[in-house]
Amino acid sequence: MADEVLTEVRGRVLLITLNRPEAMNAINSALGQGLVAAIKRLDEDDGLTAAVLTGAGRGFCAGMDLKAFLTEGPPKGFDQFIRSGARKPVIVAIEGFALAGGLEIALTCDLLVAAAGSKLGIPEVGVGLFAAAGGLMRLPKRVPYGVAMEMAITGDPITAEKALEHGLVSRLSEKGKAAEVALELAERIARNAPLGVAASKQLIRESTGCTEAEFWEAQKPHAIKVFASEDSKEGPRAFAEKRAPKWSGR
Repeated sequence: MADEVLTEVRGRVLLITLNRPEAMNAINSALGQGLVAAIKRLDEDDGLTAAVLTGAGRGFCAGMDLKAFLTEGPPKGFDQFIRSGARKPVIVAIEGFALAGGLEIALTCDLLVAAAGSKLGIPEVGVGLFAAAGGLMRLPKRVPYGVAMEMAITGDPITAEKALEHGLVSRLSEKGKAAEVALELAERIARNAPLGVAASKQLIRESTGCTEAEFWEAQKPHAIKVFASEDSKEGPRAFAEKRAPKWSGR
C-alpha cells in the first residue's frame, strides 16, 4: 500500500490514516487507491470488526488535489470507495476540517467524530465544480434539507458544533482528541459479534426508502448468514459460561 495511506491494527480495530499532511491530505490517485486497499483489508480480515479513518497533520482532508486534477484528471480508484464504501463500520475522526471530497469521504462512512471548532463543508461550487463524490445524495440524508441545500449552493461550511446539532456528527471531542474518541467508540463496537455488527450496519443503510416488505426481504440473506455462523453459537455459550465471547468473525 502506498505511503499516502497508513494502517495499524489495534485489536479488532483498523486505524487508517490519510498521510499527505503537506497537501492537507488532498485526494490524488495514490491516496484514493491506498484508501481502497485499506478498506479491502478491513472487509476481508475476519479478525477486524471496525475501522477508524483519520488524517495526518492539521486537518482531516481538504478534498480533491486540484493541481493533480489539472494533470491527471479525477483521482483514479477513488470512485470505488465513494460508490461502495465498506461492508464493516468505519468511524471518521475529524480534526480541523473535512471539506469537499474530504466531507464526501466522511459521508461514505458510518459515524463522524469531530473536534471542537472543525469545519465541514462542500465548497466545490466556488472553484467551478460541484460535489460529485456522493455529497449531494448523502448530505440531505444526514442533515435537514435546508441545511444541505445551503451548504451545497453557497459552499459555506458549518462548524462541528452545528453539525452535532443536526446529527451529522455523532460525538464532539476536544481539539486534538477526535481520533482518541473515535477509537474508543470503535473498540466498544468491536466487543460485539462482527457479523452481527456488519449486518446491522448494512440493513440500516439499505432500509432507507424501503417498504416493510422490501426490508424483510433484504434481511433474509443476512439472517441466514449470521444465525448459522460460528459466532452465533459462541455468543450464547459465552453468556452461559459467564465469560467474554471470543469472536471469530465466521
